[in-house]
Amino acid sequence: MNTIMMSVDRNQVLESFRADQEPEWVTVLREQGFRLAEELPLPKLEKTNIERWNLGTFGEIRRPAQRDSLKDAGGATSEWIDSDNALVQRNSGIEFHRLTEELRGQGVIFTGLEQAVRENPELVKPYLMQAVRADENRMTAIHAALWSGGAFLYVPKNVQVAQPLQALFLLDDEEACFMPHVLIVAEENSSVTFVENAVSAVSRKHDQFGIMEVFVKRGAEVHVASVRGLGKQVTDMTYRRAHVEADGRIRWVVGEMNAGNAMADTASILQGDGADSDAKVICVGAGEQHMNLTTRAVHIGQFSTSDMVTRAVMREDATAIINGITKIEKGASGTNGQQTEKVLMLSPKARGDANPILLIDEDDVQAGHAASVGQVNPEQIFYLMSRGIARAEAERLIVYGFLAPVISEIPNDRLRDRLQSLAERKLGQA
Repeated sequence: MNTIMMSVDRNQVLESFRADQEPEWVTVLREQGFRLAEELPLPKLEKTNIERWNLGTFGEIRRPAQRDSLKDAGGATSEWIDSDNALVQRNSGIEFHRLTEELRGQGVIFTGLEQAVRENPELVKPYLMQAVRADENRMTAIHAALWSGGAFLYVPKNVQVAQPLQALFLLDDEEACFMPHVLIVAEENSSVTFVENAVSAVSRKHDQFGIMEVFVKRGAEVHVASVRGLGKQVTDMTYRRAHVEADGRIRWVVGEMNAGNAMADTASILQGDGADSDAKVICVGAGEQHMNLTTRAVHIGQFSTSDMVTRAVMREDATAIINGITKIEKGASGTNGQQTEKVLMLSPKARGDANPILLIDEDDVQAGHAASVGQVNPEQIFYLMSRGIARAEAERLIVYGFLAPVISEIPNDRLRDRLQSLAERKLGQA
């Protein structure tokens, strides 16, 4: 068996899910994942060798007790959630979830993915592990084998959900497997906002392979806000991928605030004519962490549009590889793909690399990119200090002005404050 899976007891994992009455078709997918994990290589990342990350510490399936309220869940869960529609995963399972009767009456489903495969297989089976497939690489195969808990959000045709639906994914058991899977299906002409946070409180090494799949049907609109704040001991590797049909829209706002090594790939596959994607990503690196972040838009439909903005701040010895990829397929005429990557370095040892990539197979298109890597502008510091502002505060203002285009897009006041707090902590300003 591949060394990365040697810490996992395959039979124990499968029996654990069978004991929870998991449908056989899901178990078959898990068995396929285990088999592929022995055969496939890890993903190859631009200028990052993740073989050196010593991956393979996954833990075992440990589910929490069910709670009737956020207060019963304890810890800081209620500090992260301020919605009437919420879900909390603690370690390997769902601890709490709540959906208003109003949304239930409209046919909205928001529940743990493990529950959804049992209760709504006709809605889950056509989509699970279809946007991100198990056979892509060893990481996706391992996820297919080990995912647990997770979230399933389904919005019927023509339903407009005004209030954001929130999910908190919490790891606080060092022996627990933590690998949530998020699946969102927005039917024709529907709209919804999904907000997720991931946090941890463990003192030993842990690896997390996460996947989010989003299916945006014709004329639908989905907003996703994702803030990752996992601790230094956790290696976080996450794929987010949306398939967008004609006139559909996906909006990504991502805050990569992990303290450990991290890989994230956020992609929009614009399949239909007039499909649109807007992605805004920020990250702050500190200590000796290594980050590899990719944002992608693949244009297949005609007159599709995409815009990608990434802002990264690196301090101390942190390094970041920031990739922006716009791919315009043959036949995707009339499309417009734009991207901007900017990296700000706050110390001489910090490293940032911005890689804008345009891959264009069609003539009648618009595409552009901008990228910059540099340190804080001394003229800006001098200007602010000349107005009576201390140097430390001047640097702080410049950094937050640099990050503001993304932070301001967070669709929830409490989450926006949390993201600001995480950024301050990583910048040594908490």
